[in-house]
Amino acid sequence: MTKYAKKILEIISSSRSHMTAEQVFEVLRQSCPKVALATVYNNLNRLWEEDLIRKISVEGMPDRYDRIQRHDHLVCKCCGRLADVDLGDLTQQLESKIGMPILSYDLKLLYLCDSCREQQRQKQKGM
Repeated sequence: MTKYAKKILEIISSSRSHMTAEQVFEVLRQSCPKVALATVYNNLNRLWEEDLIRKISVEGMPDRYDRIQRHDHLVCKCCGRLADVDLGDLTQQLESKIGMPILSYDLKLLYLCDSCREQQRQKQKGM
């Protein structure tokens, strides 16, 4: 593993937010000022392909990266805000439902965050 890959893995693993490549780049530049954004993208993709980090794709938003530990996500349908949620490991239940082994799954629950829900209420009042 390259020095950049190690540092990127440390950044993702220690973060409790869901960072974009650009955010990872900004943090990494503090200790490695000569790093290029393309290097960050390449290493993020390699770490994801090797199952060392998770890639979270939400339509209309940049990909975000997360630690590998088992957890699921709430995704605001309006603003794309991500929040972690622990629903436990559903692998056995899913395997018994579909009748075959599951390698992994990525559960994203869509909802409206408090801020977006309030904005919708305000819009409805104004109509």
